[in-house]
Amino acid sequence: MRSLMPWGLTSYHIKLLAALTMLVDHIGVVFFPNAIGFRIIGRISFPLFIWLLVQGEAHTRDIGRYGLRLAILGVVSQPIYQLIFDTRRLNILFELLLGLACLRLDRRFPRFRIPIWLGGAGLSELLGMGYGSYGIGLIFLTRYFQPKLLWVVAWVGFHLVWSAISGPFQLPAIAVPLLFWLANGERGPKARWFYAFYPGHLALLWLIRHSMLT
Repeated sequence: MRSLMPWGLTSYHIKLLAALTMLVDHIGVVFFPNAIGFRIIGRISFPLFIWLLVQGEAHTRDIGRYGLRLAILGVVSQPIYQLIFDTRRLNILFELLLGLACLRLDRRFPRFRIPIWLGGAGLSELLGMGYGSYGIGLIFLTRYFQPKLLWVVAWVGFHLVWSAISGPFQLPAIAVPLLFWLANGERGPKARWFYAFYPGHLALLWLIRHSMLT
């Protein structure tokens, strides 16, 4: 949806914000684990990645190529992701790939919308994806984004319910739709670096940490 402000954020601007806030988040995890400010800033990143995924699915000319790129980068990123964060969960690129499948299935089979998204949420938990069913829920809500009170209530309510179940960690993401509203629908400059930034920044953080410990 286009913003009423022609000076709003292009997709390129949102990519920059997503990458920067993710970097801040991961710097906090790796080097300053007790500094909550890094993590609060980082809560902005994942919803922005989702916004870009939703826009990408809606406008891509080759959904297979889009999905293959996510899968390859997810596989490339996984070893360093597990190493630097000491986890066995799957990185967010796999969750975005699953979300992409749900988005496309929703588009093609709207009669089965609810089973598609519930199945995606269940699969994300079963496979141990980084954000689990929360991530799939966020993709669903972003798919149906509207600058209307009902949508805002659904977004806020989803986060409040999730915080009651899993803790308040994701509550800062409540504010992210303010950035959605500023999106002007323009692509802006190409950003071929964007998805490669994910494995690249993880590798760089690991190298820095490794050099500090040796």
